Amino acid sequence: MEGGNSPSVQLQQLPLATAAVSVQPHTDSFSYKENLIGALLAIFGHLVGSIALNLQKYSHIRLAGSKDPRAYFKTKTWWSGLFLLVLGELGVFSSYAFAPLSLIVPLSAVSIVASAIIGIIFIKEKWKPKEFLRRYVLSFVGCGLAIVGTYLLVTFGPNSHEKMTAENITRHLVSWPFLLYTLVEIIVFCLLLYFYKERNANYIVIILLLVALLGSMTVVTVKAVAGMILVSIQGALQLDSPIFYIMLVCMIATATYQATFLAQASQLYDSAQIASIGYILSTTAAISAGATFYLDFMGEDVLHICMFALGCLIAFLGVFLITRNRKKPVPFEPYISMDAMPGMQNMHDKGIAVQPDLKASFSYGALENNDSMPEIYTPATLPIVQEQHGSKGVSAPPYRVLEHSKKE
Repeated sequence: MEGGNSPSVQLQQLPLATAAVSVQPHTDSFSYKENLIGALLAIFGHLVGSIALNLQKYSHIRLAGSKDPRAYFKTKTWWSGLFLLVLGELGVFSSYAFAPLSLIVPLSAVSIVASAIIGIIFIKEKWKPKEFLRRYVLSFVGCGLAIVGTYLLVTFGPNSHEKMTAENITRHLVSWPFLLYTLVEIIVFCLLLYFYKERNANYIVIILLLVALLGSMTVVTVKAVAGMILVSIQGALQLDSPIFYIMLVCMIATATYQATFLAQASQLYDSAQIASIGYILSTTAAISAGATFYLDFMGEDVLHICMFALGCLIAFLGVFLITRNRKKPVPFEPYISMDAMPGMQNMHDKGIAVQPDLKASFSYGALENNDSMPEIYTPATLPIVQEQHGSKGVSAPPYRVLEHSKKE
């Protein structure tokens, strides 16, 4: 009797277990463990990469301020920075194989926070405590908001995990949501490229939108390549599939063009603006691509999605405040001789004085105001007096020097 009753008991327990799995699809602790591993790898990679870039920058500045004839690539500091940079990029690349794409991309705010903290630590100026807090209050608030946003992103990030096999990637690649998304992205990219190249619309938003659209395809292919490598290491070889090499070529091509547009943007705009606007646009485009291609938010409840969106907004605000506190560079305006300017000869012929008014300052043509300097270093002021022409046939200079206002 006991043997006959056991199958019925087992049949009664199976539907209960199935119902529990369908109601709570994200209770698997291993999936959250993969999220944590991917997030830690991404944070480590961005942190080490930021330290590496600042270390290489320090190497260049140190060589520029010394009489050392060596090139930068012959210094240990620069090579240490290069090694750390490669290590950080490997960490970020590996993180895509564990965690969802929409979770990894926003964590790039860690590099901006790290650069801000490193800049404050290694600053050369000396400030009083009150002046220091007043000067860097926006940076402190921005770093705090970015850290809070990162915590919300890691806690409420999407928990969708799928093995990156060639079959799964091919199925996602030909799905109609991603094909529609790719069509819209290609149309928008072509329109932006037309205005940028043909209409000379060199606005920072247009350039960084081009970077963001390319970057969304870059991160999609990076996750595919990293995931297929991880699956191959685990025992199921995926490197012999054509889709792996298609994704690899797309990854290299989009990353190269993305770097090209970033280089063009850096020549026109300040790096702080590029970091702030670029982070917001690139993160938004990448999350949209991940939600369309990999279905990152499939099965997530409304609370997790809202808290994840809140974390993104807080991180965006933190990055904006950090970059807002950066000093704007003063453009170099060298002195230009009036005789070298176009049209000055005609102005001389018409008897028009082209020299500036010298009543206010002695610092014309200098980079800084010299009014506070001692009199011995102050140049003599030459008052300009117009002179009437004696005849139409004889040309006279439009001005002449009467006397020096200061004794040499």
